[in-house]
Amino acid sequence: MSAKENAATYQLLERLERRYALRVLWALRDGHAQTFRLLQDSVGGITPNTLNTRLKELRDMGWLTHGHDGYCITPTGADLLKRLNDLQAFANRWATARSKK
Repeated sequence: MSAKENAATYQLLERLERRYALRVLWALRDGHAQTFRLLQDSVGGITPNTLNTRLKELRDMGWLTHGHDGYCITPTGADLLKRLNDLQAFANRWATARSKK
């Protein structure tokens, strides 16, 4: 990879590493809009202030939008989540292998 490609990957990972960012995205992965309160319950353990911050950041990145039904994934966010689905398959295989040890 070129330095420019590495920089883009590092920027993406830095944003995904922010506390609760992935959990918020993951809670919305089914494509159904969620209100703030429902999203807070779905994520679990997140304070309203932190959720507000993450929602603003995720909206600024173009991964979420807010409509009359609540927060939902944008097409760009759906593309990201589609690519992260492989992570779930990997995690399942990894957890199964670890439990056999």
